[in-house]
Amino acid sequence: MTTVLIVDDQDLVRIGLRTLIDSEDDLTCVGEAADGLDAVAAARRHHPDVILMDVRMSGVDGLEATRRITADPQLATSKVLVLTTFEIDEYVFGALRAGASGFLLKDTSPAELLRAIRLVAEGEALLAPSATRRLVREFVSMSPRTRQPHPQLDTLTEREREVLCLVAEGLNNEEIAERLVVSPATARTHVSRAMVKLGARDRAQLVVFAYQSGLAD
Repeated sequence: MTTVLIVDDQDLVRIGLRTLIDSEDDLTCVGEAADGLDAVAAARRHHPDVILMDVRMSGVDGLEATRRITADPQLATSKVLVLTTFEIDEYVFGALRAGASGFLLKDTSPAELLRAIRLVAEGEALLAPSATRRLVREFVSMSPRTRQPHPQLDTLTEREREVLCLVAEGLNNEEIAERLVVSPATARTHVSRAMVKLGARDRAQLVVFAYQSGLAD
């Protein structure tokens, strides 16, 4: 069962999301929060698998709440999926910097939202391939730090480096398997090992590491 925490400052939005999530056999809403401060407290209380995080809220906003959650070692298994009404690059960049695992507009279909929750819970990065390349390239170029290899990059095997580059292209496990002519299970294993060696929370962070290390252009 995948547990979900809903964070939004609008009561109707929270009610609608809870109704949608609780209608699924494999998903359940374990809590709600109306602002970023409550979101952090609720995350620490419930340890949800996925946190649906609004961006624009009074007081502590969604990006700051995401930063606090992803920086908390006790919440290492909780994934943040940012939801917003506005498709503004600044929000996407901020979400990536804060450690979010995905970014979705609120006008997405219910089916797509449910799919997104499941994907993020499984460790997938929720960005289309073209968006991944554009957004992460911008993210890296805007970083005040110069591009430099990840300190644990040398621990990767050649195949794991190859898989890391394919993840940076936005490919999922099935697509990686097809490209390398291996089974999806083997591709999944390579991705998992790369995540462990690089200390990545999820695939979204793997993508960032690949660009920062100069493995993707």
